[in-house]
Amino acid sequence: MASLFTVVAMLAVLSGGFCMEKTVLQRAGAAFNSRQYKSLLTVSNGEKFGNWTWPEMCPDKFFAVGFSLRVESSQWGTDDTALNGIRLICAEDNNRSFLYYIESHTGYFGEWSNPQYCPSGRLTSFQIRVEPHQGLFGDDTAVNNIKFRCSSNPMLEGAGMDWGQYGFWSQECLDGGICGIETKMEEYQYGLDDSSLNDVRFHCCAKQVPQQVLNGF
Repeated sequence: MASLFTVVAMLAVLSGGFCMEKTVLQRAGAAFNSRQYKSLLTVSNGEKFGNWTWPEMCPDKFFAVGFSLRVESSQWGTDDTALNGIRLICAEDNNRSFLYYIESHTGYFGEWSNPQYCPSGRLTSFQIRVEPHQGLFGDDTAVNNIKFRCSSNPMLEGAGMDWGQYGFWSQECLDGGICGIETKMEEYQYGLDDSSLNDVRFHCCAKQVPQQVLNGF
């Protein structure tokens, strides 16, 4: 089980039109993997290299409201890997003063981007930009970028690379939101061609109905 740790960060959430002072951001890791979910959101254009790794889940009542990407910039003729990791940021309702983040397995190359957030609501569907297999002597990068839709309607696109094409959108997570992530990763190839992140799928959780509503009060 992944260890928990806490960092205190100053986050300016420009895309949401507000600024938060002293937001606590804590790694969830695999601590909440027993959380129940109702479906998996997938797409059909992921690449073939690597294996599915472990899931990581937001805590109960928390949903993904933003994300950050680990991206290796162009290597100008040497081995490119493009998108190496996706970090989901989880919040409870609209309270963004205490956040968790989850990321499953990530690659080893590149830097993490500044987070992007839904102005309100939760992440509900996604679309990935994938460069297809480049052949025996080509340079594979696989997943290059990702887009998310928010329940409040905005679409957010990551600061990834631009090789390949976007595929179709996943199904939408209705009556709730994205609450978990699992990545398909090619492990480090020790000097051969690395493609790193090849595919991703997200867990969809239902929004819990308050007990008083269930009881008719």
